[in-house]
Amino acid sequence: MTPFRPKYITFDCYGTLTNFDMAGAARRIYGDMLDEPKMATFIKNFAAYRLDEVLGAWKPYAEVVHNALERTCKRNGVVFRDEDALQIYNEVPTWGPHPDVPAGLAKVAKDIPLVILSNAMNCQIMSNVEKLGAPFYKVITAEQTGSYKPQMNGFEYMFDALGCGPEDITHVSSSFRYDLMTAYDLGIKSKVWVNRKHEPANPFYEYTEITDIGGLPGVFGL
Repeated sequence: MTPFRPKYITFDCYGTLTNFDMAGAARRIYGDMLDEPKMATFIKNFAAYRLDEVLGAWKPYAEVVHNALERTCKRNGVVFRDEDALQIYNEVPTWGPHPDVPAGLAKVAKDIPLVILSNAMNCQIMSNVEKLGAPFYKVITAEQTGSYKPQMNGFEYMFDALGCGPEDITHVSSSFRYDLMTAYDLGIKSKVWVNRKHEPANPFYEYTEITDIGGLPGVFGL
């Protein structure tokens, strides 16, 4: 059977391509204050509150980080400081790709246009994209779409911007909660889950699993 060849491969960026080191950022600030079990709980809570913060009306990502960190500190009995939230936010553009990303992306980019749909600000993301080592046809941010994933609006904005439908793309992400569940609901049949070990498998959502971006060319027979 001939592999599906999409018009575009669309990607989540942070976590899937870029090593989204929110856990490390939290450790760098709070690691001396919390023992390991408490630090692990803090990191888990911080991730949950970031998701909760993006589910409402759009707001700048600095506010997402600030609010999520403040709520996490309150829950864990840690003193919150505005400057700590700003420090974490300012780290984001410095983060580079997972080691497997540049070579895998470069191989597929020769044959299929690459697109990013990211929960990012315009001023942040290009620094991260430049470190990925492959050309992107289009980079679409939450600031442009006016909403964050897992809301559907960003995907719909992307379809309009690309002049295509859900049947024309393959969407690639390491997250069900942010990407692949929404992609499933929108009728994107071709989905790839990059198993970065931060979420469990869920075959209900009908995807091809790869362990890293080095496996992506094989999905398309490249």
